[in-house]
Amino acid sequence: MTIDATLPGAMPRPARRARPARWEAGIGHGLMILTALICVFPIYWMIVTSLRPENAIFSTRLWPDTASLENYAYALRAVPIRQMLVNTFIVSFTVTVIQLVTGILAGYAFARWRFRGSALFFGAIALTWLVPLQVVMIPNYLLVSRLGMIDTLGALILPHVASAFAIMLLAQSMRSFPSEVIEAARMDGASHAHILWQVIVPNLRGTLASLAILIFISTWNEYFWPLLLSRTPENSVVQIGLQMFITSEGTQWGPLMAASTMASLPILLIYLVLQRQVIASFMKSGLR
Repeated sequence: MTIDATLPGAMPRPARRARPARWEAGIGHGLMILTALICVFPIYWMIVTSLRPENAIFSTRLWPDTASLENYAYALRAVPIRQMLVNTFIVSFTVTVIQLVTGILAGYAFARWRFRGSALFFGAIALTWLVPLQVVMIPNYLLVSRLGMIDTLGALILPHVASAFAIMLLAQSMRSFPSEVIEAARMDGASHAHILWQVIVPNLRGTLASLAILIFISTWNEYFWPLLLSRTPENSVVQIGLQMFITSEGTQWGPLMAASTMASLPILLIYLVLQRQVIASFMKSGLR
């Protein structure tokens, strides 16, 4: 005969969470490795193709028998890639800074000021986010043309001085900012400018960094708007330079892959240096 020694008021111990089996973890890691290889292999093949001589461009070997930098030298001679890379960086950096500033100012206005028609204005900005670039491309072209800015870097920047996505994201982030902190700053006599730039903005560094990365990468990869405005290679961007290796006579695959590698290098460096911020940018890009 056994005696149950459990006290009347004793609570049963919670069951331990079952650990995943080793084979389940192995399958998960295997799928992640396979996915990573699928994503990285096109970049690897681009670099390898850029190192192949012309008579071995279509070889299926994973590494060329005789690696050469001739394709890079030819790409630099045929197209002003250096100047295009500088132009692309100038345009991407300027657009990123301007969109951040306009997004911060507009987001603060929508988040902290209540005025008649604010919801209507915010809804109108949200609707512009749904309008594709191709719809407003011709009106923007006519405006830039009348301003005499065709074939200039300013023309590539002007239509992007404000971003609906940046305004909406920063407005939502500022609305979720603790109102007690702002009220304490106002009681200390702080102005709106001081509250915005000294209190709110320093506490939104993660959101601003994520947004800056998204804007920079998006501007760097833009093709249609520069294609419409560019007239000379010296005032164009690197995406237009890549298209110059594709002609009616055929595609120069070696120089094209070399130029593509040089165009992708800054973005790859951003991914390598700012991996956590890049991942966070995609996680935070959804509006709360």
